[in-house]
Order: sequence, then C-alpha cells, then structure tokens
Amino acid sequence: MVGGGSKVGNGFAEDGHGSSTDEAAESLRAAGALKQQMGEQNLTSPANDAPHRLIADVSFGEGAVVYSFANLYGCRIGAGSRVGTFVEIQRGAVIGAACKIQSHTFICDGVRIEDEVFVGHGVVFVNDKHPRATDGEGDLQSEDDWELISTLVERGASIGSGATILGGVRIGAGATVGAGAVVVKDVPVGATVVGNPARALPAKQSDSAPVPH
Repeated sequence: MVGGGSKVGNGFAEDGHGSSTDEAAESLRAAGALKQQMGEQNLTSPANDAPHRLIADVSFGEGAVVYSFANLYGCRIGAGSRVGTFVEIQRGAVIGAACKIQSHTFICDGVRIEDEVFVGHGVVFVNDKHPRATDGEGDLQSEDDWELISTLVERGASIGSGATILGGVRIGAGATVGAGAVVVKDVPVGATVVGNPARALPAKQSDSAPVPH
C-alpha cells in the first residue's frame, strides 16, 4: 500500500494520479515500439540487491540496477539502466536502455523515455494539466475524473536537476533541459533550453551532447 491507503499500481499513487490496470495496459500497448528498442523484457528483478525498495509488477532488461528506497510499480526499465534512491516510477511509465535516473525523481504514467537518456536529481514529470483533489461533488477524484497527458523523451536527451516537465511535450533526441527549467512545450532535437518557461538558447553549445543517429 502507498500512503493514504491507496493501492500500489492499481488505483492511486501518493499524488492521486496513478492509473487503473486497464489504463496502464493501454499505456504499455502504446509503448510497443519503444519496447522493441529496449529488447526482450523478461526479468522481474533488477540485477542488484538493495534494502528498502518497493518493486511490484516491474519488467527489467538485463543489467538494470535499482538502488535503495526506490518505489517502482507496473513500469518497464530497459537493459543497463540505473534508478537512484528515492525515485518513484508509476505504472505505465517506460524507461529505455542505458538510462540514468538520478535520486528523488518522479516519473508518472504516460511518460516514455527512450534509450541513453539522463534524468537529473529531483526531476518531476506531470501528466495532468488541470489537477484537482475533488470532483464537482466534493468527492476525491477517481481515475475517471482526469485526462492522462503523455510525454516523450527521445534518445540521448539530458534533463537537468530540479526540472519540471509538463505533460504533452516531446523532448527531442540529444536535447538538453537546463537545471530548474519548466518545460511547457516541445524541445527541438539537439536544442538546449533553460528558464521558466523553458526557452531555447540562441545557438547550440559546442560542448552539448551529440545528437544520436
């Protein structure tokens, strides 16, 4: 169980924006193409042992590592990826191969991260553009009361610590999101964006990561 008496991965997560099993299945079907890139997913445990982890119904690629105090349920983690401490990855999220997910990051349902992506410390993804605690009748919202907004992070992108990624955006291959940036619209391939709201720098920096081919 997750805080507030909510079901892990089949109802609500701590923020009240988990997804039902049916919705999660639909999210995973939509990620079929990415699954092919990640290779066969048939492991139910990460490659390492670590205390105080919550891992439920997660599919791992070979060599994936998850550190202590992580909370993963109903998601996919690609081969060789590393998930840091105090990370939460919700049901329906997909992480590609050779990714680094740093500590205290939150990755919600509807997020697809392709291979070789770096996600810094304390990054937050958002999948609801109009979050509310209750419906019009004053009852706590259920999964039927809000619209899931998907996000795609393409191969080789880098997201700096403390960034917030609003739902419905695409971060292009090889792009860089600066620390603390708030991304509200698509980031072009290879671009570097900074600030709130995130805006592209005038020119690609010489030390930026190469765009994957």
